[in-house]
Formats: sequence, structure tokens, C-alpha cells
Amino acid sequence: MRYETPDPLHPTLLPGIIAAEDGLARLDERTSRHAVADGFRERGQFFDAAAALWVAGELVHVEDLVLHDSHMDTRAPSHELTIAHAVLRVRRRLELAEPGWALTSPGLNALRGEQGAALANENYCVAPNAHTGPHETRELADDTDGNPLASEFAELDAAVARSQRLLDFHVGSLPEADPAMSKERPAAEPSGQLGLLFDEEWDEAARLDAWRGVLVAADQLPACLGAAVLYDAWERVEPLRRQHWLGSLLVGAYLRSRGKIASHVLAFNTGLKTIRHERRRSKDRLTRLSAFLEAMAVTADLGLKELDRLSLARTQMEMRIKDRRSNSNLPGLIDLVLSRPIVSTAMIARHLSVTQRGALNLVRELGVREITGRGRYRGWGVI
Repeated sequence: MRYETPDPLHPTLLPGIIAAEDGLARLDERTSRHAVADGFRERGQFFDAAAALWVAGELVHVEDLVLHDSHMDTRAPSHELTIAHAVLRVRRRLELAEPGWALTSPGLNALRGEQGAALANENYCVAPNAHTGPHETRELADDTDGNPLASEFAELDAAVARSQRLLDFHVGSLPEADPAMSKERPAAEPSGQLGLLFDEEWDEAARLDAWRGVLVAADQLPACLGAAVLYDAWERVEPLRRQHWLGSLLVGAYLRSRGKIASHVLAFNTGLKTIRHERRRSKDRLTRLSAFLEAMAVTADLGLKELDRLSLARTQMEMRIKDRRSNSNLPGLIDLVLSRPIVSTAMIARHLSVTQRGALNLVRELGVREITGRGRYRGWGVI
């Protein structure tokens, strides 16, 4: 696919470029030296993960994502919640990686779960044993991050996969007693190739190479327009059958590699969800690019408001504890509240090493606003 780069001085794109460039510069400057920058970055991870599913047409509550990330689910996690948690893990990985790593071939292979790249990175993989196949290895690399029962579940998944392969091999097979008939047995289909569900001619590697070919042209454009072009190319090329949400995360990684947003990975989905679907999916490329630029400007505006809100909340809570003893747990509770969209009693108790009764007393002294309003399950946070 040949992607034609737009003119950065086009009258339709120029106002959006100026607004996005200015807004992102202001956001990066404030975030880099703000007192609540750490809490802002961590909260943005959750909000962007939930917004990524919203853009894809699925609804995931931020509260459920926070609890699932802390292994404190109130109910069995849904498929959408599992995907949102995968988005959250990828965002954290991008936050810790070097700028530009995600746009390289090894980085893209690692993010999409390629076996060779996952095994090369010992921080995000588990060494396979003699019975581990390629699909089990990819699942191990994805699931071991932050899951205390990952190894047990991986062994179960590997056993189920081996059993399924054995069944697939013998279903409809001819008796082994007749050598002539055994030679006529059709070869077993490779695991994972389901023609009814996936296009067998879908070449992810070639599509990714085609998308990465747009990087050279994007580097010649302003940073925001280059990021919009890359995201539009991702939507047009569709490199991955799964993990299509990765394209919106690469927008933040690209802006970070260009130095436009150096303090954090931009939560691009939080602004993208405010843009109407008709503009995001328009047949006119200039309309789509204008929508993506507007999404960046909206993301920057939402980020500045979030910084103001967190700063005000921190000031109010610190005024309540100015006369407390030096070894009080209240400062730790302030940091926890500012770093999560919602906190529960169990989360506070585990983070501060206190009892749940003590956690309730700390919340009462701090005066954090209750969000849930329910008796059996209560949560507090900064709105």
C-alpha cells in the first residue's frame, strides 16, 4: 500500500496542527515539573485503557479495571476487561521503554507478542520448557506480568493445548494398522489456522512493513501531523488481526520519540473518544486527519484540567494533615488516592499495611469523596 503524505500547509489541516502542537507543548511543560505528575501519569494509564475499548465499541468501567489490576475483582473478569488490562500493560511497558523503541521492528514484534522478540526480552517473558509450543509461549509472555498464578494457569493451558492438538490429529484419521491407508491420511492442519474466523492470506509481517514505511514520510512532517498520519495509515492498512488497539498507543510512543511529549506517553484515546465516529471513519482523508489532530488538542486540554484537579485535591488533603504526626499513614494514602481513579478498603489496607478498619479510619480523617455510594462495596477517589 502506498500512502500519500498530506501537505502540512493545507488550509484544512493548518488550524488543527497549530492547536495540537500548542496544546501538547503546554501539557508536556506542566507535566514535567508538576507536583502531581506521578499520579497524573498513573491515572492516565487507566483512563486511556478504558477509552481504547470505548473507541473499539466496547464498554469497560475504569473501576473494574483498577480492581482487576490489583487482583481484587468483585466478579469474574469479562473478555473486554481482559483486553483493557492488556492495553494497560502495554502502556506501562511503553512508559518504561526508551523513546522510539516501540516503532522499531523488535519493539513492534515484542508488543504484538511475537515469540522470538518475547524470548529476547527477559523482563517480559518466561523461558519455555520442552513441552511448550509457540502459542503457549506467547500466552506465557502476556500473562506472567503481574499475575501471581500465571505459572499454574500456563501449565493448565499448555496441557489443554496439547490435548486439543492430539484430538485434532486423530479426529477422522484412518486406522494405523493399514500402512497403505495411513499414507493417504491427510496432514493435520496447523494449530491456530481457522479459515472460518481468520483470513489465511493475512500477512501481518508484510502489513507491518508497509505501515513502518510511512514512518519515513511522517518524520518529515510536524510531530502532531506525523502522528495523525501514522494513526490513519494504521487504520487503513490494519496490520494486526488482533490488537488493533495498538495503533492508538503508538501515537503516544511516536510523539515521545519526536520529543513532543517527553514527560509521559500521551493518553490519545481519551481525546479520540470525544470525536464523532463519522469524522474518525470518514472516507475523506483530510477529515480524518483533522479529527485526529483535534483529538490530540482535546487530550491536551483534558490533561491540563486533570492536573489542576489533582493539584487542588492534593492541596485540600494536605491541609487536613498539616498537624499530624510524622509517621502518619495519611501522606501515603494521599499518594495512593492521587494515583488511582478509585481506591477500595482492601487496596488501602494492602498498600499501607493496615487493617481494613484502620483504612476506613484513614479515609474518614482525610475526607476523600466516596464514589460508589453502596454499603457492601465502597470506593473513594478524586473526581
